[in-house]
Amino acid sequence: MNRAKILTDNLPDMPWQEKPSASKGPVWRYTENPIIDRNPFPGVARIFNSAVVPYQGEYIGVFRGEQTDGVPQLYLGYSKDAIHWTYEQEKIPFVNEKGEPYMPRYAYDPRLIKVEDTYYIIWCTDFYGAALGLAKTTDFKKFERLENPFLPFNRNGVFFPKKINNNFLLLSRPSDSGHTPFGDIFLSESPDLIYWGKHRHVMSKGTNQWWQSLKIGGGAAPIETSEGWLLFYHGVTGTCNGYVYSMGACILDHDNPAIVKCRCKNFILTPETWYEERGFVSNVIFPCATLTDAETGKIAIYYGAADSYVGLAFTTIDEIIDYIKTNEYTYADDNNTGLI
Repeated sequence: MNRAKILTDNLPDMPWQEKPSASKGPVWRYTENPIIDRNPFPGVARIFNSAVVPYQGEYIGVFRGEQTDGVPQLYLGYSKDAIHWTYEQEKIPFVNEKGEPYMPRYAYDPRLIKVEDTYYIIWCTDFYGAALGLAKTTDFKKFERLENPFLPFNRNGVFFPKKINNNFLLLSRPSDSGHTPFGDIFLSESPDLIYWGKHRHVMSKGTNQWWQSLKIGGGAAPIETSEGWLLFYHGVTGTCNGYVYSMGACILDHDNPAIVKCRCKNFILTPETWYEERGFVSNVIFPCATLTDAETGKIAIYYGAADSYVGLAFTTIDEIIDYIKTNEYTYADDNNTGLI
């Protein structure tokens, strides 16, 4: 029996492989990775950094498709097993509140989160600089764009899968016009998805842990557990050969997710395989989605690999919680929400 509990629905048919006997870390890779290869359909050269959710007994995904002109856009995909996918070959047809076409100039790194009866897509878009785009759907046929949550420059928007105190919660990473400045994760709240406030600092980049010393960013939607909100995120370091993106994990307070209860000092997955080390952008692991089964405690993690592929990895609630607690290192600023 699991010591910690995942407070989500049961998903007994989710992808799963048992942990190999030779595996040393808390997270292990699917042996058939990558599950999405290059050139998945005409006009799209690469799919990566994408989001997956259960839907009507099967699975649906919003995928970052790097078009053959180099411009990223979002595409819809369907799967019976959450591993093998078929795609809509036209871009997701976003509209405004009047039903008129309202397509982003570009769109990348989507997250797909269900809150109550509505699915929300949040992605990086152009708003006179990199900003967060937001849309909603209830049937994956009509996709209505909403107001952009924040001014530029901002990336890595991640919704919580439930309201807290009747407010939507959103993680993000503010920055300036450069690719690397700033680098901490913040939390914001909204009663209506139009007006955002109560901004709080959540986590600092990890100066003493080199793997996350440059910047960090939210990954998959936080998972509600008996220990708090389990968050898989990415951390970035700079080397003489460029950036390296690895995966980290932490636990946020259940009632006040701006507070970090426990943060792992070690990465839980770092580029080691050919599809993570070699690609359009080498040495990248970028988590964007999870599937969970409450009864068994199983967790499947979807991640972009080298900006070229989609990989799948696994853990269990007890395995990852124990590893975080055993290797805990919380920065002073991780418990300073900014009200100083």
